[in-house]
Amino acid sequence: MLLEVKNLSVAYDTATILNDVSISVDSGELVSLVGPNGAGKSTFIRTVTGLVRWERETLRGTRYGDIKIEGSVEFNGDRIDKLAAHDIVKKGLIHCPERRRPFTEMSVYDNLMAGAYLVKDKKQVHDTLEEVYSIFPVLRERGSQVSGTLSGGEQQMLAIGRSLMVKPLLLCIDEPSTGLAPQVKKLVFEKIKQIQAMGMTILLVEQDVSMTFAMADRNYILSHGKIITQGTSEELMKDETVRQSYLGL
Repeated sequence: MLLEVKNLSVAYDTATILNDVSISVDSGELVSLVGPNGAGKSTFIRTVTGLVRWERETLRGTRYGDIKIEGSVEFNGDRIDKLAAHDIVKKGLIHCPERRRPFTEMSVYDNLMAGAYLVKDKKQVHDTLEEVYSIFPVLRERGSQVSGTLSGGEQQMLAIGRSLMVKPLLLCIDEPSTGLAPQVKKLVFEKIKQIQAMGMTILLVEQDVSMTFAMADRNYILSHGKIITQGTSEELMKDETVRQSYLGL
């Protein structure tokens, strides 16, 4: 198993955001975590990739209160839940954040190079950049353009491309469809599936159930901080209670 999260709970002061969440991702899979707004999906990804732990250390002793984290995260055979976020990146677990978050005053090219900051092999950086350009040709065309002037879809492609520059073992993509027009969303999802077909393992956090289920190998449904059920898309779509109560279908 490439990623195994066991009994993960997160509480901000007295508010419980995640409650005893367990999921697993095997090499080569595209696994989805779906659920409504406020279910705790982004908190889950941010905790697994070390950002909530960083936030806890940063806010400790301030008026914002304490952040409690329980449970374990194993990645590629190692416990990583006590590691700093940058050390988790070094192990190959990469977080592509919600709402793209480009360095808006930097060029597209410089954003991609920022993604390769920890890679010391120049040939690997060059080869990976060419691979990213082959997946997203628009990024080559826009290479010198300031990233803050890109469209939403182009910024999402840039965010994914930047995440690929470190050659991840597991790519966690948080809400890639947010704010995108239907046709652009369809294109972005096609690119994500293409990346998996090239051998990448992906954990996809999304609200768009229909598009996600169309390409995911397995799915977890998160609601009010808890995993309600899991299974293949076919299995979950046959369950009327799940369809109506949790998927809105």
